[in-house]
Amino acid sequence: MSHYFDNAHREDIETLRQRLTARTEWPTWLLLIGVYGAWFAIVLNSHSLGLWWCTLLLIPVVVLWLSVQHELLHGHPTRWPALNKVLGYAPFAVWYPYTLYRDSHLLHHRDEDLTIPGRDPESRYLSSEQWQGSSLFERGLHWLNKTVLGRFVLGAPLALLGLAREELHRLKTGERQAWLMWLSHGALTWLMLLFIAHYSVLPVWHYLLLVSVPALSVAMVRSYYEHRPHTAPEQRTVINEAAWPWRWLFLNLNLHLVHHDLPGLPWYDLPRAYRARREQWLARSGGFLVRGYGQLWRENGVKAIDSPRHPFH
Repeated sequence: MSHYFDNAHREDIETLRQRLTARTEWPTWLLLIGVYGAWFAIVLNSHSLGLWWCTLLLIPVVVLWLSVQHELLHGHPTRWPALNKVLGYAPFAVWYPYTLYRDSHLLHHRDEDLTIPGRDPESRYLSSEQWQGSSLFERGLHWLNKTVLGRFVLGAPLALLGLAREELHRLKTGERQAWLMWLSHGALTWLMLLFIAHYSVLPVWHYLLLVSVPALSVAMVRSYYEHRPHTAPEQRTVINEAAWPWRWLFLNLNLHLVHHDLPGLPWYDLPRAYRARREQWLARSGGFLVRGYGQLWRENGVKAIDSPRHPFH
């Protein structure tokens, strides 16, 4: 247990870990069954639902799938990474192979590197060298990406362009792991798209552009202000007291500091851990509190929340 918890706090967390739900992980198993079932039910009944109802239902299911994959890579619902990989490898969200997401995200959990360009793979900041080497147009895009509306509209396309650039470089240099990963992910994605084309009313291009990309855009709003630059690593991670639909869709990752401090704690125990010691979490975060995604939309819908240039890298 981490040194920054007092004895009473350690006992609270250990009690959560010894509960029946934590030992059996049945909520995560039910969630897995529910997401798989919902995706197939919507696709197979799309002729009755119609194209646009099917689209509107699939987007939150795919967003939830991204959250489920995050849970899987952190060791839930089983202790075996290979089994969790099998459970989470379905390419419902299309663009990010599970193993790529897993490996980069686990690197992101080195809290001493949070937000630092070149060290945190999920950093949304540029180093001084990157900033100086960017054009006015690129700087404008980065400033827009620092607004909630800009993140929602531009976040997914910018992320996908960056992904394509990095992964094409790996493939061109002949990285065996990259080739195996993309061949396996590509084969499963091709089979999924064949299934969609044969059994649903959805054109393949529609699923790619109007289901998977909007789902990624919603996920981009979740990560919009999860971290900030700060000299103290524990004060770089937000606590967002989001409302019910977002808490469910993001599996309580809005309580992001709690997750970073306790990455092995399952999604359904994060709110309980937070409520039990709310004032201690807020003090640890240095007051880095957001009162829901509505606050972000109101205050930073079209106004940059901070600079895209990292202040002290």
